[in-house]
Amino acid sequence: MAINADEGSSEASTSSEASSSSTQVYVVYMGHNTRDDISASSLHLSMLQQVTGRDGERHMLKRYTKSFHGFSARLTQEEAQKLSGMEGVVSVFPSRKNKVATTSSWDFIGFPLKVNRSTTESDIIVGVFDTGIWPESASFSDQGYGPPPAKWKGICQANFSCNNKIIGARHFKADGIYDPKDLQSPRDSDGHGTHTASTAAGNIVSNANLLGLHSGTSRGGVPRARIAVYKVCWTDGCSDVDFLSGFEDAIADGVDIISASVGFSSAQELFEDGLAIGSFHAMRKGILTVQSAMNEGPNPQTLGSIAPWILTVAAGTKNPDLITPIRLGNNMVLEGVSINPFTLDRMYPLVYAGDVPNIMAGFNGSVSRTCIRNSLDKNLVEGKIILCDQISTGEVEMLAGAVGSIMRYDGPYFEFIRSYPLPVSVVNPDQATNIIRYIRSTRNATAVIMKSEDVMNSSSPYVASFSSRGPNPIIRNILKPDLTAPGVRILAAWPPVAPITQIDRDRRAVPFNMISGTSMACPHVSGIAAYIKTFNPTWSPSAIKSALMTTASPMSAHINTDAEFAYGVGYLNPMKALRPGLVYDVDEVDYVTFLCQQDYSSKDIRIITGVNSSSCSQLMEQTKDLNYPTIVIPTLYNEAVDFNFSRTVTNVGSATSTYRALITQPRVSGLRIQVQPNVLHFEEYGQKLSFKVSVQATIQGQENSIVSGGLTWDDGVHQVRSPIVVHVP
Repeated sequence: MAINADEGSSEASTSSEASSSSTQVYVVYMGHNTRDDISASSLHLSMLQQVTGRDGERHMLKRYTKSFHGFSARLTQEEAQKLSGMEGVVSVFPSRKNKVATTSSWDFIGFPLKVNRSTTESDIIVGVFDTGIWPESASFSDQGYGPPPAKWKGICQANFSCNNKIIGARHFKADGIYDPKDLQSPRDSDGHGTHTASTAAGNIVSNANLLGLHSGTSRGGVPRARIAVYKVCWTDGCSDVDFLSGFEDAIADGVDIISASVGFSSAQELFEDGLAIGSFHAMRKGILTVQSAMNEGPNPQTLGSIAPWILTVAAGTKNPDLITPIRLGNNMVLEGVSINPFTLDRMYPLVYAGDVPNIMAGFNGSVSRTCIRNSLDKNLVEGKIILCDQISTGEVEMLAGAVGSIMRYDGPYFEFIRSYPLPVSVVNPDQATNIIRYIRSTRNATAVIMKSEDVMNSSSPYVASFSSRGPNPIIRNILKPDLTAPGVRILAAWPPVAPITQIDRDRRAVPFNMISGTSMACPHVSGIAAYIKTFNPTWSPSAIKSALMTTASPMSAHINTDAEFAYGVGYLNPMKALRPGLVYDVDEVDYVTFLCQQDYSSKDIRIITGVNSSSCSQLMEQTKDLNYPTIVIPTLYNEAVDFNFSRTVTNVGSATSTYRALITQPRVSGLRIQVQPNVLHFEEYGQKLSFKVSVQATIQGQENSIVSGGLTWDDGVHQVRSPIVVHVP
């Protein structure tokens, strides 16, 4: 049994480079324990003495004799190597130094547990549009809360009692048609709504984990804020009519932020989209709507959220992430992917699904290799780990008696892989080929699927493959998505009645679950938007949106080849967003002018705004650009671009400050950006100053369909970034 001395750990890497005489702590894992405490302890000491001499007890640190079998000790690399070859030893590996963890997504974006918070946080109300909520979750306890804010006008239309944390709950199902799985109340039977609500504004809950994985402290972005629940999504989906009902009540109820991890798989015209309509009216009342970009990537123009008054969120990866290692009988270790809380106690026989067809049912290996229903011979599969040539729910393998499944997957959506009802690790085609070669090389192939473990990915953060991409398919000069936030394998609250896999037979009930999607990214941004509002209660929705966008951390266009159409302005940076320095503010009149520019008529505008005096001809006389924090120019190949844009920034930093324009433009792209004036002098808080941006470019050849540059206003403390993108749609 070989030692994996440098697997995924900086400490382990250091030890492998150290001299063989230096010691460090190793774990000797011996699988399931079949001995009593005395005999197990005696065996451990005997083994240790064989490699360290008679003073073995001095090297012993910890014996494991209850749930599993093994011990830890201070060893040299040579001593560890000798132990690894002994009978009954599964593995010997360096002990990695783990830290007490919080929900890792918040730490990853630099938003620690003990961040400075406003005393008014409990006055903020986050409206969550989703599948409902599980009120009994510890994430929603109201212990220590006072009564709801005086501004709250909502009700609790539920079959449970709201409290001072969940201060309101409503449900909407206009067609009155319910699936048997639906709970006809704001109570959540799906899990999605509970997960997103706790991510945005859940309480601080220690020792949160999914069956032992990712253990730490769960919390929302604003853990002392109040939650108002608007159940608009059901087993059959989320309808426009229910969205609009939800917005109508949420606006009247007095929410401050709306978090909507919902939407459509393709973009609609602005006012043919219930969420765009509802959020427009929310904006008019000072309420920012944050929406997920949807999960139709990586193809371009797959966004479902395109309105400029909505903050549209893409999903990115974070650290740490999970891997699920597979150890083969030849000591090869492959790092697969899944959320696997199971611990197998030993090596098991390994078979290829194509070699175990259910011949009696008429299947052959060309079919059974994919592990479809009834295709596997139970007599040949039972008690074994099976390699399948495609990804599945794991139910077929489980019903055939397999103790574990290794699934080959050649698609792009590795970030979507989640929990299974049995030990599973999903591998790529190259890894699957290596496993097949091993199976063919021996008559007694064996393997073990290990419990998932944390791993640091040097490429993170990058945009998840499933996250919907731009460019904006409807409004081509508005950048979407707006920014990226953590959305891969996020741990948050979960209803005990909601399944954690796609298998009805899987009855495991958990208080926390780990899932992926732009739906998980959205409430991270909603929570930070609410956090900003606690310190800046008079800021407009667009000011909060600008603060979040212009302070986002840059992401790599080499890793994310769709560049801004994958990640927007970049990755959420909460602490910088709190103090942006400058904001690009937009008021209702600006948005109405924008609608006129989108060829909505004066009649349309009057209907939308309810203002009879609204006239597009008068508004269009100003020829004013929408004061968006980004600039996008759609063009054609080999067509010269020469555009001028006006923008206005508002000083929300130091009363007296000077900002200088820094231009980023790739040398080889032909992109030329100029700013006039290139220095802005502010003399008071709230002062507005305008400037013009001129952009010249020519996109040549289809290999360069997007050229990106940028403008950054820098006062030595704040860096206010605005990407400038020229592209061929």
